[in-house]
Amino acid sequence: MMINNSITAKQAADMLCQADNILIICHKNPDGDTLGSAAGLMHALKKLGKTCAVLCNDEIAPKYDFMGIELFTKQFEPQFTVAVDVADTKLFGERTLPYSEVVDLCIDHHPSNSGYAKIVCCDDAMPATAQLMVSVVENMGVELDGTIADCLYTGIMTDTGCFKYSATSAQTHREAAKLMDAGAQHTMISTKFFMSRSRKTMELEKYALNTMEFLYDDRCAVIVLDDEILRQIGAQPGDIDGISAIPRSIEGVDIGITIRQIDEGKFKISVRTSENADACAIAQGLGGGGHVRAAGCEVIGSLDCAKKAILREVENALCL
Repeated sequence: MMINNSITAKQAADMLCQADNILIICHKNPDGDTLGSAAGLMHALKKLGKTCAVLCNDEIAPKYDFMGIELFTKQFEPQFTVAVDVADTKLFGERTLPYSEVVDLCIDHHPSNSGYAKIVCCDDAMPATAQLMVSVVENMGVELDGTIADCLYTGIMTDTGCFKYSATSAQTHREAAKLMDAGAQHTMISTKFFMSRSRKTMELEKYALNTMEFLYDDRCAVIVLDDEILRQIGAQPGDIDGISAIPRSIEGVDIGITIRQIDEGKFKISVRTSENADACAIAQGLGGGGHVRAAGCEVIGSLDCAKKAILREVENALCL
């Protein structure tokens, strides 16, 4: 990845230290990494006496309440805008889109980062933006405390799949240990995100397993969650986390696809792959992006059109 306007974590920290009235933006359909990174940065900036708040396009699931995120309600006029874990303007939602052209700094870890921000601090060797954020916060001269550690540890743990994804490095474990030393509640966080499920999540998983489709000599598994089933179960955004990992977890499956309806005529597609396929390349074929093992995109149209479109990319990836 080559981004002409890229800077280091130290340079990003210097920019943040010089700024005030800082708006921190998350990507739509927020996950643990974008929220943990945003919250950790917010608390660090507040320790420096900065005015800042977080803007999120979509509702934040209750399981993230422990982060103590102060949401932006236009309580100040932003003078500096930073996007965290947001690789492209396509990941801005209706509420955040007005700020997409005035992002002063983007802190990210996606190899598909489009370089849309004025300045980009992106390290695609990091398995989570939150790991990069540890360095940013430390370079700001802020001592890690329990609150910041909880937020950043959540980002690292969730984006590494509890430290089991291939991008997890020895340095990832060292940074996680540093956060634990600073007070991260690792047992609470691992229990909340990996050792407990809501009843609605279990119902979604049951539906997914019962309706999963296997294609291309069982090398591809597909789950479809349309608006009707989501409405029947009453699933909230937080109940859907983790569903996209199910298809790829099956032995022999190289490409796992999850198609979820997010609006009338709009579908979010999550792609998970083994070492035999590139998830990012598949998603980029439909205007999306992400990582080599996990990526995503959105498709406008009917469910049938969305399914046919992603399967064409799957066929190309499998060289069929």
